[in-house]
Amino acid sequence: MSSNSYRNGSSISRGGGGMKLENYNSKYSSSSSSFKSKVQQSTAASSTLRRSSTGASRDDSTVSGRVRVAVRLRPRNSEEMVADADFADCVELQPELKRLKLRKNNWDSDTYEFDEVLTEFASQKRVYEVVAKPVVESVLDGYNGTVMAYGQTGTGKTYTLGRLGEEDAADRGIMVRAMEDILTEVSPENDLVCVSYFQLYMETIQDLLNPANDNISIVEDPKSGDVSLPGATLVEIRDHKSFMELLQLGEAHRFAANTKLNTESSRSHAILMVHIKRSVKGKNSSFSSENGNMTLTGKTLKPPVVRKSKLVIVDLAGSERIDKSGSEGHTLDEAKSINLSLSALGKCINALAESSAHVPVRDSKLTRLLRDSFGGTARTSLIITIGPSPRHRGETSSTIMFGQRAMKVENMVKIKEEFDYKSLSRRLEIQLDKLIAEHERQQKAFQDEIERIALEAQMRVAEVEQNYANALEMEKLKCQKDYMESVKRLEEQAAKQEKQGHRKVKVGPSEDDIDPKSNSEPPLLFASGEVAEIKQKLHNEILLRKAAEAEVDNLRNQMIHWKNTEAARNAELLKLRKMLEDEECQKAKLEEEIEMLQSQLLQISFEADESRRNLDRDLSGNVPSSLDSLIPQVKHQQLRESGDGEKASMVKLFEQVGLHKILSLLESEDADVRIHAVKVVANLAAEESNQEKIVEAGGLTSLLTLLRSSNDETIHRVAAGAIANLAMNETNQELIMSQGGISLLSLTAAKAEDPQTLRMVAGAIANLCGNDKLQAKLRAEGGIRALLGMVRCRHPDVLAQVARGIANFAKCESRASTQAGTKSGRSVLIEDGALPWIVQNANNEASPIRRHIELALCHLAQHEINAKEMITGGALWELVRISRDCSREDIRALVQRTLKSSPSFQAELKRLRIDYS
Repeated sequence: MSSNSYRNGSSISRGGGGMKLENYNSKYSSSSSSFKSKVQQSTAASSTLRRSSTGASRDDSTVSGRVRVAVRLRPRNSEEMVADADFADCVELQPELKRLKLRKNNWDSDTYEFDEVLTEFASQKRVYEVVAKPVVESVLDGYNGTVMAYGQTGTGKTYTLGRLGEEDAADRGIMVRAMEDILTEVSPENDLVCVSYFQLYMETIQDLLNPANDNISIVEDPKSGDVSLPGATLVEIRDHKSFMELLQLGEAHRFAANTKLNTESSRSHAILMVHIKRSVKGKNSSFSSENGNMTLTGKTLKPPVVRKSKLVIVDLAGSERIDKSGSEGHTLDEAKSINLSLSALGKCINALAESSAHVPVRDSKLTRLLRDSFGGTARTSLIITIGPSPRHRGETSSTIMFGQRAMKVENMVKIKEEFDYKSLSRRLEIQLDKLIAEHERQQKAFQDEIERIALEAQMRVAEVEQNYANALEMEKLKCQKDYMESVKRLEEQAAKQEKQGHRKVKVGPSEDDIDPKSNSEPPLLFASGEVAEIKQKLHNEILLRKAAEAEVDNLRNQMIHWKNTEAARNAELLKLRKMLEDEECQKAKLEEEIEMLQSQLLQISFEADESRRNLDRDLSGNVPSSLDSLIPQVKHQQLRESGDGEKASMVKLFEQVGLHKILSLLESEDADVRIHAVKVVANLAAEESNQEKIVEAGGLTSLLTLLRSSNDETIHRVAAGAIANLAMNETNQELIMSQGGISLLSLTAAKAEDPQTLRMVAGAIANLCGNDKLQAKLRAEGGIRALLGMVRCRHPDVLAQVARGIANFAKCESRASTQAGTKSGRSVLIEDGALPWIVQNANNEASPIRRHIELALCHLAQHEINAKEMITGGALWELVRISRDCSREDIRALVQRTLKSSPSFQAELKRLRIDYS
């Protein structure tokens, strides 16, 4: 019988589930094909695209899609098998009816129906195909999609979503399987897949791929309402191996802690965001080709269409009750933040299920990030995880009711298509270059043809003229010769007649001299015939000349026709250039309109804020302006309700009185006034939105001055707490160091005896230890010695902060030595004598202390020069123990790699005959 290990050590048996899985696969294949046909129908119905004012083509048709909810039951773990051995499970599943029964007692139960009911025998593959695969297919078709897991701590949410399956491929979670399907479907040449991975930790968005980016802001598009995180790291994914490496990197940076309900409970909401950009086939711009000549058809010219979709996979932190989880100290603050964000999500889902006019999406950053998943345009699947233990029936019932309300939420699913004008512009430029080159080639060929025809015409005309001149000269010579022969013949006849003496000499022959019977023609008649023949030849030459002139005119007409054709092509090119210029002008005009609308929106927001402040001022009356009138308000404020009421009153006092007047009370001569004022400042510093205002107004300088000048233990405790809150920001950390803050904190730590004061001071120094730039200065001003000196107080909260500071300092040292190469020599912690205390507390009963100490040992072992001191000090045994027994898989794997790669550790292990290869 094979089993899948949950993150908390429990297992799911898959024996006997083969027949159910086969039936389910056949059922799923039919539902999947039905879903695909619906998507294709909706896509075909919206295939006619129109150009919007922003230059994008959108599918305005929407498809209603309800949030699909599946429930998954976790099997009993080892603790529950012992503690609940005599009790039946509080949950009964009827998967064939998609029904769940929650037992109230032995004879009464409540029945609920879901879209899918998954038993404890359901495999990871079936869970993916039921919950996530339809959403992934929708995302590949151009829709936004969300897959989210919700449930009590320790019920298997992270196992369901984020299991990597490195040891057993069947254990792969939804994240890994979804990316496998996406990479199989997309085309690496035409499509783009990018991934960002971040966590929401205590209302702060932190990048899991770049831990230094720990305060990412949320940006909302005022026009479309889309939510984006421009500050998050976005990595392009080409293959499955790179995606697995990113998941491993993100999991190593995610916050986790040991609670009574789970040995490694997620303390943050992890969100994997996959952005997909796909080209739509059959909608590209069209060109026509005829006889090899490329011709652009303007009527069918359309830019390529791309579909942009987004898959969001959300691993929510577990909902928990404080008394059951045993959270305390910093873990208690984490639990409060988790419960507040989950409560805000539940309020939003209640409002959507009841079709309320107002949905409080701005109450939490979690609801802002998921505004598209519930009531938006995304196709959403929710899997709720529950446990069988009757001890947790209340939490199980709350989880089931959350899923029931989520099933009532309707989303309007929409495809997002846009025109790819950049691609169109590139293609038009290429086509234009081809047309210009073709036109230049034809123009050159045309010019060469004209020159050839003109040269041939000139040669033919010259030849005709030469032939005509030669023929005319020959005819002239022939006529002259005939004329001379006629004259000679006449002279001979005249001489012959004169010799005979028949008559007088005459100029010409008489009629009597002509013998009528003679066949010979008279000489003059013969001469006139020759002249007529010459005239006929001359006429023929004239006709030939006219034919040559007609041919020349024909050639000229052809030349004019070629010139007209060239002009038409030039006009077509000009028209195409004008179309491109018009597109660019329209794009610039739309960008100007967008900027103008954004500025108008900012102005309207500013006017609305001004109106609200004026209205509040009119309702509350005039604000006291003098210092004397401010002091009674501060004293009265301290007497009001504690907890959230006190915090709300502090915020109201801050808005009414002003930060500068509150800070001025820190210098009051009245000790009570100073105590009240520093409490107000500390409460304000707990809110991230107020920290920058406090520093700009000089609040940090005032707190450090108060810490230096006052001897009151209460003031020291509250001021150190405010400084610790401000020290969470990197910019404020540098200001604290530049103003001598570490020296003041070290001096305060040496004088203080109160555990709460020491905890605040240790927390501030621990925050400063996490800054790479301040390491040398921190040690030089006594920060490390002060941190180690506070271990004299054996209070667990103080020791937890000291351990956190040591872990932060060791982590920065390890990063400096392995990445930048700027750190050389032994660790400062070893030189200052921290190693014995670290080894002594490496297996401390308190999980926060033990977790940070294990992390510190892990980072110290990264630097080979520390190995000798660590072996001498007994740290090697603790490293071996951590590599085998640590609850955190990332730390356990890192220690194993370190022990195998370190020559010193390997030599010592070999000497001790411990096989660790």
